[in-house]
Amino acid sequence: MTGKEIRERFLKYFADRGHTVVPSSNLIPKNDPTLLFTNAGMNQFKDLFLGLEKRDYIRACSSQKCVRAGGKHNDLENVGRTARHHTFFEMLGNFSFGDYFKKEAIAFAWEFLTEDLKLDKSRLYVSVYKDDDEAADIWHRQEGVPLERIYRFDEDNFWSMGDTGPCGPCTEIFWDNGPGTGCDSPDCAVGCDCDRYMEIWNNVFMQFNRDAKGTMTPLPKPSVDTGMGLERIATVMQGVTSNYDTDLIQGIIRHVEKLAGKRYRDDAKDDVSMRVIADHSRAITFLICDGVLPSNEGRGYVLRRIMRRAARHAKMLGVSEPVLYRMVDAVGSVMGDAYPDLLQREDYIRKVVRAEEERFAETLDNGLRILNDEVASLKDQGLSVIPGETVFKLYDTYGFPVDLTADIVQGEGFTVDEAGFEDCMERQRELAREHWKGSGDEKVSAVYKNLHGEGLRTAFTGYDEHTAYSVITALVRDGKRVEEAGPGEEVDIITESTPFYGESGGQAGDSGEISTGSAHLEVLTTLKPVPELIVHRAMVKEGTVRVGDAADLTVAESERAATARNHTATHLLQSALRQVLGDHVKQSGSLVNRDHLRFDFTHFSAMTEEEIERVEDLVNAHVMDNSEVTAREMALDKAMESGATALFDEKYGDRVRVVKVGEISAELCGGTHVRASGDIGLFKIVSESGIAAGVRRIEALTGTGALRYARRLEEERSRIASLLKAEGGDMVDKVARLVARQKELQREIEALQGKINASASADLLAGVREIGGVKALAVKVDMDDPKGLRELADTLKDRIGSGVIAIGTEKDGKATLLVAVTKDLTGRFRAGDIIKGLAPIIGGSGGGKPELAQAGGSRPEKLGEALEKLYELVA
Repeated sequence: MTGKEIRERFLKYFADRGHTVVPSSNLIPKNDPTLLFTNAGMNQFKDLFLGLEKRDYIRACSSQKCVRAGGKHNDLENVGRTARHHTFFEMLGNFSFGDYFKKEAIAFAWEFLTEDLKLDKSRLYVSVYKDDDEAADIWHRQEGVPLERIYRFDEDNFWSMGDTGPCGPCTEIFWDNGPGTGCDSPDCAVGCDCDRYMEIWNNVFMQFNRDAKGTMTPLPKPSVDTGMGLERIATVMQGVTSNYDTDLIQGIIRHVEKLAGKRYRDDAKDDVSMRVIADHSRAITFLICDGVLPSNEGRGYVLRRIMRRAARHAKMLGVSEPVLYRMVDAVGSVMGDAYPDLLQREDYIRKVVRAEEERFAETLDNGLRILNDEVASLKDQGLSVIPGETVFKLYDTYGFPVDLTADIVQGEGFTVDEAGFEDCMERQRELAREHWKGSGDEKVSAVYKNLHGEGLRTAFTGYDEHTAYSVITALVRDGKRVEEAGPGEEVDIITESTPFYGESGGQAGDSGEISTGSAHLEVLTTLKPVPELIVHRAMVKEGTVRVGDAADLTVAESERAATARNHTATHLLQSALRQVLGDHVKQSGSLVNRDHLRFDFTHFSAMTEEEIERVEDLVNAHVMDNSEVTAREMALDKAMESGATALFDEKYGDRVRVVKVGEISAELCGGTHVRASGDIGLFKIVSESGIAAGVRRIEALTGTGALRYARRLEEERSRIASLLKAEGGDMVDKVARLVARQKELQREIEALQGKINASASADLLAGVREIGGVKALAVKVDMDDPKGLRELADTLKDRIGSGVIAIGTEKDGKATLLVAVTKDLTGRFRAGDIIKGLAPIIGGSGGGKPELAQAGGSRPEKLGEALEKLYELVA
């Protein structure tokens, strides 16, 4: 039975038993800042289990795509080396939200395995929590499992969502892979860490609520969360013992064979590399498809680690040119039926992978050369730990994630100094004043989830009106519900209905005013923390506002109109970008407010001036056409059939709103728009830049904002013309002459500096010391130009003939060191090694080539000590 057939049979089995089949959620978790990636089937149902959300079903099943690769690098190192470690996997699951419980869940699992899949009962075992007599009794009496096949475990069979909250016992089902597949110990049994008894299904019974003191009380509506790894059950159904031997991965390994020109199972070392590439290709393809892009932080850094590890294993197979991007097709051919968005975004994914591969290829060989030299040097010294400074340099300069470096040197019996690496990272963060930005979405305050769970909703009336009358249903201050708020207090206000648009879909929330019989409030912004709940963040200007008050709500019309101009313009912009750049252009993010618009889109190079002008001209042509802007609700499937554009990672309901601008653009959109494209007035692009690999950003202005921008440019031009005394349009010529003169003067300065260096070097050479037949010179100079320092070093090398030189200088409270070694001595002294000995003294780090190296530090008062250290190192 193929993996595809197992997936389909699982979902059909539970659908036939009243479960709603819910599509897999995105690998980027929504509204959960605690998660880097979706890593379990229950993630998308978390608020249902917590009672913070209600849906129109109480039973569900899914096949959830998951990634687990955000932990320590050891987790990643195991992938490809064991039978069941993966970065990407699928989790089959059935869920009950206060409906059925242990009896039914156990019956479903046993029936599906033994009757639908027809597994041999004699090879199945189960485990329960040590005190869960109820589950053990159900297994034995209801399903007929012999007592000797029911194992009781402690913490391994008790699950919790955290230190507090829902928790409960779980029961697991194991498959016996048979003799010869495990450790062969006479004590081997269920629970052994070997591969013989493989867990295939886990049923979690959320039965209790644990408070901060550890006290557990029964939940009023117990729930069920189950998970069965598709790859694991596929090994059972296909009679193999490794997940990598199932059709889910073998089809991808076959593709690796073709690209590498090697056969799987011919060489154990090559087999590891083939498994790594196959596994990582699945993770890479799905992560990029779901909106993750390689970067140096958060999710993007995990993706980059996976990509670069796979690229190195391709090189180990003898493949030198970029090859991972060609694996995208293989993943699509195996997984595309179940996840059609892989096929729809195949070209885009391939381009992102290739761009990252080519970027890494530029530095891979140099990085490997430095690492191999370091390993050889340490072996000569009898050491087996790669210093943190070297690991950091490989990371910072050559793009080697720390786990990749560890992976490479593992075969030589080396480990890496992770603590030293982290010290270097921390120093860099301090120097650059960078801070961790976090990876999860902004957390939704629990108070709004609770209000939503209680059934509180807000009807939005703002498409057709800017003023309305309503009743205040809740007030929130500092994350807590209150009954009233007085002058000077900031309070969140929820009403039965509102014309105010709540921030969502990239559109900023409205501002305006709310008045009651006894109070007047300024609405600062409007939020939409959860679906169908609109929150007015307001400042009480006078009086006291109370829950239950009748209220007049008035949106600031001029600001709403400006935001609408920018929003409709983004729709026209996306259409124009696709026309000019190609169909690969997809929206990656947007922001529209009253001041400007920002549009992020997929593209792989900076736009040329000509392309920017063509896009700008197209949008303005559509503006001047004054096409009607219409919006209507329709069924999601009908909207997609009509050709409307949707965001690939957005969840849509059965009914959607389609906004059309004439015959130019049709998008699924809940925002506010102008009535005709001519209302935009003028569209002007003010910047185009890159924000991530394969993602560009355009910022633009419309209407009065564009007019003000044009006036500012005119004013600047007039001021520049006045300063240059340029009349009659000769300003450019005058600037060109100024620049040419500046370059001429710069050359004269450099020539004079060279003469000064030559003169000064004679004085500096007086400090040369001869140590064991080697000339050494360490001097402090008053020079703040890096180029001048290097030229001085070259002059001193020429004058000294043969020797080692260190030059130090101070500027703005920072110290700079430069070490130079004449070519004849680089076999004995390497500038890069010497600078590593000096840099820590000035509170910094550095590196370079054998003949020249440089370092910077934050302790200039230690320059003298660092320079004196040179003589000690030479000795």
